[in-house]
Amino acid sequence: MSARVHAIHLAPGRRLPTKQVPEVEAEAGRGLVGDRYHGTRHRHVTVQSLDDLAAAAEVLGREVDPGLTRRNVTVDAGPLPTRPGERLTIGDVELEVVRIAAPCRLLDDWLGEGAMAALKSPRGGTVFRLLTSGTIRVGDPVVRP
Repeated sequence: MSARVHAIHLAPGRRLPTKQVPEVEAEAGRGLVGDRYHGTRHRHVTVQSLDDLAAAAEVLGREVDPGLTRRNVTVDAGPLPTRPGERLTIGDVELEVVRIAAPCRLLDDWLGEGAMAALKSPRGGTVFRLLTSGTIRVGDPVVRP
C-alpha cells in the first residue's frame, strides 16, 4: 500500500462536530490526544480511505466529506487492513487492527439520509489500537507491511 494521510479529524466529545487538524499526538495504549476516545481501552484511532468514500458517494449520489464521517484519519488511497492483528504504520506510529468500524448512527444526521447504509462495511473504515507513540501529520506516509 502506497498512501499518505489526507486529513486528520478529532471530536472533543460525543455528538460534537469533528475539527480538522494538521497533526495529532498519538499515545500508545491511549489514543489520539484531544479526541473523544483518548484513554479508551481499544478504540484508539479510526482510519478511512478516500477510495471507500468515493464508492460511498456513488451509492449516495453526492460527495462524502471526510470530516463528517467521524473517522480520525483519512488516507488518500486504500485498501486498509481489516483483519484483527494486521498492522499499519502512519509516519512513525504503528497501529494494529481491532475490527472493522461500524457506521456511526449520526451519519444520516450529518451527511443525509442513506449515509449510514452507504458507509457499511467495507467502506466504513477500520478501528485500530496504537502500539507506539508519535505525531501523525497530514502528508505522512501510510505503510502496510
